Amino acid sequence: MSNAATTEMKPAPAAIERIKVKVDGRELEVPRLTADWSGKLMPTTMIQACEQAKVEVPHYCYHPKLPIAGNCRMCLVEFGTPALGPDRKPILNPDGTPKIVKSPRPAIACATPVSPGMEIYTNTPGVKQMREGVLEFLLINHPLDCPICDQAGECKLQEYSADYGQSASRFVEAKVHKPKAVDLGPRIVLDDERCILCTRCIRFTKDVVGDDALGIVNRGSYNTLTAWPGRMFDNNYTLNTVDICPVGALTSKDFRFQMRVWFLKETRSVCTSCATGCNIVIGSREEKIYRYTPRENDAVNGPWMCDQGRLNYRWIGREDRLQNVLVRGQKTTWTTALNEIADTLKKAPHGSVAIIASARQTNEELWLLKKLADKSAALTDSIGRFGDSDKLLLNADRNPNKTGARLVGICQASIGIKLMPIAEHIRAGKIKTLVVFGEDVTKHGIGAELLGKLKTLIVSDILPNETTKLAHYLLPGCAHAEKRGTFTNTKGRVQKFMKAVEPPGEARPEWDFLHDLVYNVTGQDGFLTVEGLFNEMAKDVPAFNGLTWAGLGDTGVTVKI
Repeated sequence: MSNAATTEMKPAPAAIERIKVKVDGRELEVPRLTADWSGKLMPTTMIQACEQAKVEVPHYCYHPKLPIAGNCRMCLVEFGTPALGPDRKPILNPDGTPKIVKSPRPAIACATPVSPGMEIYTNTPGVKQMREGVLEFLLINHPLDCPICDQAGECKLQEYSADYGQSASRFVEAKVHKPKAVDLGPRIVLDDERCILCTRCIRFTKDVVGDDALGIVNRGSYNTLTAWPGRMFDNNYTLNTVDICPVGALTSKDFRFQMRVWFLKETRSVCTSCATGCNIVIGSREEKIYRYTPRENDAVNGPWMCDQGRLNYRWIGREDRLQNVLVRGQKTTWTTALNEIADTLKKAPHGSVAIIASARQTNEELWLLKKLADKSAALTDSIGRFGDSDKLLLNADRNPNKTGARLVGICQASIGIKLMPIAEHIRAGKIKTLVVFGEDVTKHGIGAELLGKLKTLIVSDILPNETTKLAHYLLPGCAHAEKRGTFTNTKGRVQKFMKAVEPPGEARPEWDFLHDLVYNVTGQDGFLTVEGLFNEMAKDVPAFNGLTWAGLGDTGVTVKI
């Protein structure tokens, strides 16, 4: 009997029933069940139905990736349901349509499930009045410090006050004063006067991160957010609470008072701190990076990112960045250096070259380095970089592109296993030319003594180190924020990132000058841009076959690894 016949067939999952509802008079079908923040199927709510109908329902406490609290009341709407007769069947109007009975009480859209035939009304006079009332109460004790608040420009209290609120408050009593500039944790400052008690931060910390560190104390107008007694708000995801705080209560110490958000240029990019490859937005102005924030991608990181990756950007603007092309310590031009390097590689005896390429380089750069390696039968490898991991986003592999390095053939699954043979071949005089991209090999078994035995040491890097000091040819490269390209994360998702700022001095994107070098050494050409380079690579690397730069979109494509 065949294996196919003996294999137990699992039943296909049942299709989710769809029901008809109306939102502001527009009929649409919505699934009866929708995945909630944890992936569990739950009844579809009014706010989810309104979202599918492209109708905005203002909200504070609701967040699609958090448990529902239903405490801000900003999403109150009116609704009606089909009237039922004694036989529990819908009563019909003369024209044959179901008779709708409007509920005498409103409902919070974030927590109320839809039912067949339900009609939701989001713009009635009653709804308008309720929204005005909620905003008026929220603003009773809210401080008037918008001119100095970091949240200005991306504050939902500001936006909703303008869109749905009244122009003046009727309250003249003195405001309740609460703690300000509270040192809540090593990366967070709290202004309790601004807090509207939405509890997003509490739910995120407890239910998503698993660190039940925050809570609300006192009663009524004196409610305040705080950390539990004797504890600091300190985990690797605290800065996500700044993103989800709808007002300026939780602020980042790193970004606090640095820049107004409306001055920032926002660039889609990818975090390079580990192999997860979280999608991010780089906020920059006048060639300076001010912050990283998460960019939502449910296939990778959802709307979150870790603090470690979020704060890993200041090194890009260091004053000691490599900025000049050097040949044996003397400044020269790119053309001169690349021509000399090309001559060296073309004349190098078969097997006398080794290439150590960082798994922090892009797919395109690693592919170009592999082309150089193929021409001279060079040994190639990358260097492993590992640390602690967690159950949320932080990966133990600290290289953003080890998967890409393996797929293009620079390294094997066991990264770094050829470093020792390379060192031995240098010691034996077999390898006379070493090409190093983005690594300090003196920390990985190829010390200064071995590097001194080389006839030619070609190094490209971003920051100075012991290897760059010994280089015969030093080529200044770029950080990922200063160029375009793609990475392949640990799950095989190929994602592109865009250029946010200009590189300093003579630094150039590595793919740019590697293109010239590969052309001079091998004669291979056919592309002038990173888009063309990616498309050429996709034709050549089996794992990337069928991909195009345009086809990657903003969230990437997963390939088989």
